Amino acid sequence: MEILLVEDEPNDIELTQRAFKRARIVNPVHVVHDGMAALDFLFAKGIYADRHDKKPPGVILLDLKLPKLDGLEVLRRIRADERTKNIPVVILTASKFESDHAECRRLGINSYIVKPVDFRNFSEVTPQLQFDWKLVRHD
Repeated sequence: MEILLVEDEPNDIELTQRAFKRARIVNPVHVVHDGMAALDFLFAKGIYADRHDKKPPGVILLDLKLPKLDGLEVLRRIRADERTKNIPVVILTASKFESDHAECRRLGINSYIVKPVDFRNFSEVTPQLQFDWKLVRHD
């Protein structure tokens, strides 16, 4: 099961990948850096047109503050389409605004995680992802 990580900050991408490695999660992770690229990946458009016959990701890790198209709009489009509406979406964001959290809940997110500022805290969150979506661990 592939994981789609939608994140524009290189440090947060590295932090996520390191936390997965530390938790021994071995699922393939595909990274896109903006909201439009996320939609292209999910709907097999643009440079991802060759994905039309591939399975959708098993889980989407989505930042809210993205270039080109923000995470809330990406989430709205995911939930509005029959092909993607049931994919689990985990919001990974630095936003602590209750309005963002409330809108994400209204749109049917599976989890909302405020990004920790350090690796140790993020590593503590990673096993929760493995438990909730049965990501593959290499023990």
